[in-house]
Amino acid sequence: MPTVAKPKLRPIQRLALIVVPPLVALLVRLIGSTLRYEERIEPGVTRGDLIPGPTVFAFWHRSLLVCAHRFRDLNIAILVSSSFDGELITRTIERLGFRVIRGSSSRGGAAGLRGMKMAYATGHICAITADGPRGPVYVAKPGTAQLANSVGEIGADGKPVGTWVGSFYVYPERAWELRSWDKFMIPKPFSRVLVTWPAHVPADQVTPQTVQAALNRSVAMIHEAANQV
Repeated sequence: MPTVAKPKLRPIQRLALIVVPPLVALLVRLIGSTLRYEERIEPGVTRGDLIPGPTVFAFWHRSLLVCAHRFRDLNIAILVSSSFDGELITRTIERLGFRVIRGSSSRGGAAGLRGMKMAYATGHICAITADGPRGPVYVAKPGTAQLANSVGEIGADGKPVGTWVGSFYVYPERAWELRSWDKFMIPKPFSRVLVTWPAHVPADQVTPQTVQAALNRSVAMIHEAANQV
């Protein structure tokens, strides 16, 4: 498994890595047990968690916490930054049954892509926070398309012909919103949570622009669902 260099940690950071992940993982399970999930699926689309891997899915960074509960214990491979914040996230979501690949567009990008390709090759659902780890919010970076275009079936020329990309958005209707670059959401207990699944991007059409469009559609479906209530 590709690795990236880890920075030296201060004592307070070491303490945080011991205390925070088990506490947050417990809180995620406790709050998550009170949430009510409702799926919104476009015609002809199958929910991503019901499709056997290998697959590639993109979602927005701000819904990471509620996603950690919604898709827990499925051994999904997820790309996480090699920063200190990424280490906190890694130790937390590993307790929730995810396989973490370290790296990002800003640090350890090549290692992260190699790790995700290996996860795909071994049959995992591969999930990427398209606008992570530093934003801007709701702006998809090229990493999802790069991964999808580098895996999949092998063509006549011996090179990968790519795979399709799915997207989703997990949105708690009642949440605390942090003043962070991603407007990070912490769901409030007993909230209804909408999960939207727009049409997949076909393998021969995967670009950063089409991934962005699919993710935009996942957000638009939230607004449509809210207007139907």
